[in-house]
Amino acid sequence: MANEMEEIKTKLGITVKKEEDLSEWYQQVVLKSGLADYSPVSGCMVYLPWGYSIWEEIRNFLDSKLKALGHKNAYFPLFIPESLLKKESEHFKGFTPEVAWVESGGKEKLEERRCY
Repeated sequence: MANEMEEIKTKLGITVKKEEDLSEWYQQVVLKSGLADYSPVSGCMVYLPWGYSIWEEIRNFLDSKLKALGHKNAYFPLFIPESLLKKESEHFKGFTPEVAWVESGGKEKLEERRCY
């Protein structure tokens, strides 16, 4: 019984020290606090309301600081053609296994696939 209670307690809290494994600690904090959760799409997370609220505060803070310095916002395409990505192949190499490729639009095959 004592072991079962200890196991339940462990699952409720953070089970790793920040100094020992920062990545695992951070992941546990984000998931167990309800800031974000995994999505059905591999490699993607869903920002839950509190997590998204924190993101909005960070974004608003940085946006005001950058605009005060004269920077302007821009919005770039979500899909990047493979030819442009290959120009950065050395940097991109580590991300290759995680890239989602789009090869068609509707029933029409694209001339060049795009990464997402």
